[in-house]
Amino acid sequence: MHDICQNPEVSEKRLGMSVEQASGTIPIFMRDQLPLSLRRICNPRVSSVRSWWQTVMTPKPPGPPDGGWGWVVAAAAFAVNGLSYGLLRSLGLALPDLAEHFDRSAQDTAWVSALALAMQQAASPVGSALSTRWGARPVVMVGGVLTSLGFVLSAFARSLLHLYLGLGLLAGAGWALVFAPALGTLSRYFSRRRVLAVGLALTGNGVSSLLLAPALQFLLDAFGWRGALLLLGAVTLHLTPCGALLRPLSLPGDPEAPPLNPLAALGLGLFKRQAFSVFALGTALIGGGYFVPYVHLAPHALDRGLGGYGAALVVAMAAVGDSGARLVCGWLADQGWVPLPRLLALFGALTGLGLLAVGLVPAVGSEDDWGGPLLAAAGAYGLSAGSYAPLVFGVLPGLVGIGGVVQATGLVMMLMSLGGLLGPPLSGFLRDETGNFTASFLVCGSFILSGSFIYLGLPRALPSCRPTSPPATPPPERGELLPVPQVALPPPGGPHSTLDTTC
Repeated sequence: MHDICQNPEVSEKRLGMSVEQASGTIPIFMRDQLPLSLRRICNPRVSSVRSWWQTVMTPKPPGPPDGGWGWVVAAAAFAVNGLSYGLLRSLGLALPDLAEHFDRSAQDTAWVSALALAMQQAASPVGSALSTRWGARPVVMVGGVLTSLGFVLSAFARSLLHLYLGLGLLAGAGWALVFAPALGTLSRYFSRRRVLAVGLALTGNGVSSLLLAPALQFLLDAFGWRGALLLLGAVTLHLTPCGALLRPLSLPGDPEAPPLNPLAALGLGLFKRQAFSVFALGTALIGGGYFVPYVHLAPHALDRGLGGYGAALVVAMAAVGDSGARLVCGWLADQGWVPLPRLLALFGALTGLGLLAVGLVPAVGSEDDWGGPLLAAAGAYGLSAGSYAPLVFGVLPGLVGIGGVVQATGLVMMLMSLGGLLGPPLSGFLRDETGNFTASFLVCGSFILSGSFIYLGLPRALPSCRPTSPPATPPPERGELLPVPQVALPPPGGPHSTLDTTC
């Protein structure tokens, strides 16, 4: 006779029921008359031990670890963001020196930062595709070498064209290989705390600006722009060890083999999703104004009468607000109290209003004035822009699924580059025509407000006509963001009349 405890499948066939059912249906007084094998399964102690053993040996469903090595990846992404966007934001302090040295206009020198920003974002899908094919680790390490090389070669520039090629194209291409793979890898390591982890990584932007803005001004005063660029080349080489920390992670939904078709590797098929297309249009419009302060906030402060260190303080104030808001907004978004698309539209609109406030600040009386109104406006802009940043990347897994988040990150960067290429040169052109940056910030703020209005077309960006339940934890990974359940409308004044039911 087969031992039923050792062969539960056989026992189920012979008893017509599961082992657990058998142990609960046979009366106690009859158990002593059963064969030894049946008496063993009827023993509650043996049954409970077997159940415990089955529970222990049952593998947990695979998914994002939501911690562990993910925090190391978050630290690496923090450094990557600081040495890319944070450095790019502070680089505006060197533009007046470049304009003076080469005797060129603000519009001409603005193309240095604009090309670097546009290249970094336009080529991000290439970085994502290479990461999908070869892994994020080697791609980010190569990108760090290219970025450092671009700064070192630019230190020996003899014309603006050399800076366009060195900082704009070479360093920009290196940044394109580091940011999207690092942030996409981070999103794969988290589920329940994804927006918080992304917000933590994106604080590298503000912290780096806070540290690099006064440091770069000191380097410019002490060594000139050539020495400053040479030292920045050594600093950006630290992107390479950051890439070494990006450990690969396999998750459900990943393709069995990397796509061989270049178009498939770039993820262009994601545009077939209506929600992602709406998101892409709004993001492209916001990119037209979002990066103008990265390039022209410091020159705008100088135009308003502040000295070099006063302008650096304005940049640092925006960086402080930016950094704190990214963490707070990341935590808030993970609570599920407000849908992510609604938060995205709200903080996008506040960012546009913050840029309008920065442009309308009056000039100060002297260079010794610290410019209180401009500091307040820059801080308000930093809070709004910092709240917007983690939401842009945190909403992607709900739109495209966890398997396409790396490719979607690259496409988002490319879309923002369309505006990033237009915004700073347009801002410089308006400054040359009007004599100040007021019109520049007003126009670019209008771009951001327009993109925020487009976001209202995303799922759950507006209150629906049905009562909605809080989002599941972790959020769904099927590719559509939190579909609204089909629930009948309650009668007016019913028990759910205070829920999200406004049309």
